[in-house]
Amino acid sequence: MWRPLADLLLGRRTQGRPPSGNGASSFHLGWLDLPPAREVSVELEVVRPPAVDRLYFWALQASFAPGGGGGHLGLQWNPRHGGGRAVNWGGYESGGSILAGTPSTLVSTVEDPNTRTWPWEPGRRYRLRIHRSRQPGWWSGEVTDLVTGAATHVRQLGGGGELLTDILVWSEVFADCDAPSVAVRWSRPRALLPDGRIVSPSAYECRYQRFQHGGCTNTDSRADEAGVVQVTNTERINPVGSRLGP
Repeated sequence: MWRPLADLLLGRRTQGRPPSGNGASSFHLGWLDLPPAREVSVELEVVRPPAVDRLYFWALQASFAPGGGGGHLGLQWNPRHGGGRAVNWGGYESGGSILAGTPSTLVSTVEDPNTRTWPWEPGRRYRLRIHRSRQPGWWSGEVTDLVTGAATHVRQLGGGGELLTDILVWSEVFADCDAPSVAVRWSRPRALLPDGRIVSPSAYECRYQRFQHGGCTNTDSRADEAGVVQVTNTERINPVGSRLGP
């Protein structure tokens, strides 16, 4: 799509499809001052759901140490799945290969081992939890509906390692930069340490996909009374490096 020369010169992208390698624009919230953990969890609420048939992915991500690979657990607005809603637990080895995982018992309208059809609801809080499996080197992904208390085991992922590091949450958006605004809220980030203590990060650090790498420049992360909200198609108030309370 044609864009005004001023936008190009100013490094501003607020319209059209992100020209990144995967066609998405992403923005992240890094967890600061958090020691390596045995498990991590966070609550996610889709406050304002998508209005277009494009993929949106909101996830909790962790690296597996030692080993260098990592996984991401989250909810998707995914037109390929029944009702447009799905859950994903997948990841990559340090070299970029997709990690092996156990088959999921979740029924799905699409045969994708990482992504399964799952009927989450907007305005409802879900706890995403990554924790050790009983089998060494394997990690379980679990989503709990905080209204009913029902926990759903997605599957196990063979990432190796004994601890979780480099924790962050993110939004990955495959829609146009000017698609109707979408908002999700992250709250109650928690980590279980090897000594049994439960701690939270000192803050979230705002990170955005750079304009040069195809990112939209009208995404923002901002704190509210209940957590930290990631918003698309809005004014960016908090630039890269801003710290927001968890």
